[in-house]
Amino acid sequence: MAHREVEQHLIHQYFKSRPADAARILASFDTGEALEYIKTQPASTASELLYRMNPEHAAAILELSDALLFKEILDHMNVFLAARLISRFRKENIYVRLENLPAAKARQLRELITYPPDCAAFMMDTRVTVFSHQARVKDALKKFRSLKDRKLYQVFLIDEEGHLTHAVPVQDIAVSDPQKLLKDLTEGPPISITALSPAQEVVQLLEAKTLLNLPVVDINNCLLGVIRNNVLMDAAREDVSQDVQAIFGAGREERALSKVSLAVRKRLPWLQINLATAFLAASVVAIFEDTIAQITVLAVFLPVVAGQSGNTGSQALAVTMRGLALREIGISQWWQVARKEILVGLINGMAVALSTALIVFIWASSLGLALIIGISMILSMAIAGLSGALIPMILQSLGQDPASSSSIILTTVTDIVGFLSFLGLATALASVLGIV
Repeated sequence: MAHREVEQHLIHQYFKSRPADAARILASFDTGEALEYIKTQPASTASELLYRMNPEHAAAILELSDALLFKEILDHMNVFLAARLISRFRKENIYVRLENLPAAKARQLRELITYPPDCAAFMMDTRVTVFSHQARVKDALKKFRSLKDRKLYQVFLIDEEGHLTHAVPVQDIAVSDPQKLLKDLTEGPPISITALSPAQEVVQLLEAKTLLNLPVVDINNCLLGVIRNNVLMDAAREDVSQDVQAIFGAGREERALSKVSLAVRKRLPWLQINLATAFLAASVVAIFEDTIAQITVLAVFLPVVAGQSGNTGSQALAVTMRGLALREIGISQWWQVARKEILVGLINGMAVALSTALIVFIWASSLGLALIIGISMILSMAIAGLSGALIPMILQSLGQDPASSSSIILTTVTDIVGFLSFLGLATALASVLGIV
């Protein structure tokens, strides 16, 4: 009995005075055996040991502990560390465990492990394979053999404080000397994202970099989890689909099976706005009512001019919005973007104008009308390209979402420009070209 007490005393003194070394030793034990040693220590020492251990192993030990030990350890543990460990529990165990804690602490922990659906942490997987930055290749290979059900592409290294230091591809580990340090297989800290960063930033990183996984960290650069490649791809598709919905006046929140009331609430305001802009375009046509009455064939070709300018504007709008979303361009570069789209509109306009003029000449047997529609096509397509570039940049500079209103504004502008250029030229040049 005395021998047992001496042994316990020595273990306790060692754990208390050398927690980092003790944590490394416990890391080599399986979860149940490590827990037996943890049980023999005061809660303050147990908390320190778990803090020093690999978070994956520490979380498994804490999850396996009984309700009393769990509560005692959390009384001595930093609440942010506790949240990082508890978030790794199986989902069905998290709230069961929190029910055994004081209400105030349980509420604080719930807030820390529950993230808004539009942030990076909401998409992360907390089951991350991590190693100490002092670990060797042989340690990783041994660990891999015990993870038969997990697909691994890279592992992450952390220091004693839990800070993310490196990401090491599994392929590099597999072909390296077993005695080599893992941190020597890669350079510097990996690309990461903070927990509360918006989901759109995740998509931007995916677009800008070739990523297998994206680590998620807190404000202190402590590793919380990882957003895996399939989730990154899903987020990218979701972001694109939401932008498409917004462009056409449907709310980003609406889904195929959403309630009718939600769909009506999100769509109707934009339909009413679109109606107002349609009447605005119609009023331009009404100005030239006498010209259309004299040259009725003009009404046949109005949709051609408006349609081509609309398509040109939409192409410029799509390219500009993508550039803004991916931060390839900024508001300060408006002139470079506008100049490019004007030139593209002019060149495409001249090519389309030749084809259109030829068709109109054959159709209406009027060289004057063919000339008018050709000039109109060039003017309207150049202005449509300019509008498609400037409208989203102006909206973003005003703090508005370009995706939600650019399309409606652009449609109005291209319709008005198309009608005005075609009918205005017809009115001004009809007598000169002998169309009337």
